[in-house]
Amino acid sequence: MRYYVISLLLIFYSAFAVEAQDLLVTNVHVISMENDQVLKDQALYISEGKIQKIIPLTAQTPRMSADQVIDGNGAYIFPGLAEFHAHLPVANDGSTQLQEESMWLYLANGVLRIRSMLGHPSHLELKRMVQSGETEGPRVYIAGPSFNGNSVSSPEQAAQMVIDQKKAGYDHLKIHPGVELDEMWEIAKTAKEENIPFGGHVPLAVGIENALGSGFKSVEHMDGYLEGLLPDDLEIDPTTSGPFNLKLADQVLMEKLPDLIVKTLQQGTYIAPTLTLFDRYFGYIPADEFRLAPEMKYLPGPLIQQWVNTKKQLERAGMLDREFVAPYLAFRNRLFMELHRAGVPMIMASDSPQVFNVPGFSIHHEIELMSEAGMSNYEILKTGSVEPAKYMNAEANWGMIKEGMSADFVMVKENPLENLKTMQKPLGLAIGGKWITGEKLQEELDRIEKNHERK
Repeated sequence: MRYYVISLLLIFYSAFAVEAQDLLVTNVHVISMENDQVLKDQALYISEGKIQKIIPLTAQTPRMSADQVIDGNGAYIFPGLAEFHAHLPVANDGSTQLQEESMWLYLANGVLRIRSMLGHPSHLELKRMVQSGETEGPRVYIAGPSFNGNSVSSPEQAAQMVIDQKKAGYDHLKIHPGVELDEMWEIAKTAKEENIPFGGHVPLAVGIENALGSGFKSVEHMDGYLEGLLPDDLEIDPTTSGPFNLKLADQVLMEKLPDLIVKTLQQGTYIAPTLTLFDRYFGYIPADEFRLAPEMKYLPGPLIQQWVNTKKQLERAGMLDREFVAPYLAFRNRLFMELHRAGVPMIMASDSPQVFNVPGFSIHHEIELMSEAGMSNYEILKTGSVEPAKYMNAEANWGMIKEGMSADFVMVKENPLENLKTMQKPLGLAIGGKWITGEKLQEELDRIEKNHERK
């Protein structure tokens, strides 16, 4: 009876595939992310960009065929990763080269979704090109231009910015330092009316409690929590407290954290921790060490030198001395795990390309740091799949490997629930049902490296 049912399914799908290209991925183990179990020995039938059927392979399973057949030879597939704090390059002078290269850098590292957090009109065009298939790349969500002390001049003007960005087609609003509290309330009110999420940094004049109360959907970099844990009578002097007030970490009162956690959970706010940004940009490891990292070859030399100069300026000012930075990074790791263990949802984010964080590659640095902080492999994968999909209210469409969902997944040699490093070298991937081989990914990496060959 089982053979008969599967045969009927295959006849149906074969007929269905006459009008559209279909894909069969067979002999794979599936990490669906519905739970932490592995579905052993499966085949996926894909048509019209969706997973139509997941079929267990047994001695009774009949021979299957499709327009394109990929034999996984016992490899593992998972839903792919998200980079939910990216900064896409701007198309300068009409050149989209760096944008298109970034798309391939993400794909080559198994990143199938990005949320770009500092928007530009050229990003909207890039999003259109990716959606239409004119450009290969991960699916893109775009935040609009920054709301900050220079761009926002009044509550009324801030509200109009929200309306204009929603009308332009942006998916998200980005808050930066400098926004005043009355402006923040108006941004929040208008954003809710326009049905567009907002989040970002926590301006000092707003504070973490008001940021949460206003409806921040995401707090980037865990910003604002340190300030919310300081003694109430402490006055912050930004000229001496260091980047993100890191020199004040020794004055944090952790007993204030449970109340902030309750407020975070009540609001349903997500955290984009960007651990690698603080390890590489604001950490005590010297700039000259990071400039030699192998993935720097995929970006223009002048950009790498700019990053070196930026970090060295902080080093010369004594802002990144180990005596200040080590306690701060330890605090951030503790904060990260306290929030996570309490159930605050985390979204995978590395702030790429940003100082020494190369698109795609930086996500694996983020994964390593999350693991070192104490997060399990399964929970790490959730931050890059299930949670970002929930964040965008798209959990019915992507984030897991399930029948009816978009055919977006990455194939790797080993089980990432046991070995996170296996995700650094995809054997191939499907995005929207289109299969891209590992060889093609490597070809693109080689091409990009040649484009930026140091002379």
